[in-house]
Amino acid sequence: MITLYTWTTPNGRKPTILLEELSIPYRIEAVNIGERQQFTAEFLAISPNNKIPAIVDEDAEGGALPLFESAAILIYLAEKHQRFLAPSGPARYKALEWLSWQIGGLGPMLGQLGYFERAEEKSEQALKRFREEAERLLNVMEKQLTTAPYLAGSEYTIADIAAYPWVRAAEERLKGALGTQIETSPALQRWLTLVGERPAVQRGMALPKV
Repeated sequence: MITLYTWTTPNGRKPTILLEELSIPYRIEAVNIGERQQFTAEFLAISPNNKIPAIVDEDAEGGALPLFESAAILIYLAEKHQRFLAPSGPARYKALEWLSWQIGGLGPMLGQLGYFERAEEKSEQALKRFREEAERLLNVMEKQLTTAPYLAGSEYTIADIAAYPWVRAAEERLKGALGTQIETSPALQRWLTLVGERPAVQRGMALPKV
């Protein structure tokens, strides 16, 4: 049994999507970050960085295995169940390349843009910085998706699972900062529809139920 510690954020929904795709038993422990539950001693023992998501795999080789950081969780689960990440070769490294791009660029930049857009004290310099970088990254994604159906090529991978919650959240919540960039990007729209029509993605995006 896998226990997933998560919340209703883009990062938090990456593992729920993958777990639903894998159709394996798991249970969710909601960690309400608005109430600072991520700072409890119990959660710190699982996630030393006090961030969601995290998992504990009770059936891991050698005993119960706690893991934090969304990318580590996605890679671990994909490798363990041999799905959504090629075991070797170029396809594997293209998926890891775009996964790294998401966790190092797209997610943090959209997150910072959202923070500064909602801040009570506005910083035009910060807004400009993160808006321009978010726009650039979305353009990178648009260009890539004009060459292939999915981020890493012809196959749906953990790179798509990682990026989807962030792009969907940006489309819904960052229109004030990004305008219609996502809506008017045809490749992004095609990809959002393609990924969003997957039943496991729909179930994962609705979790955790709080």
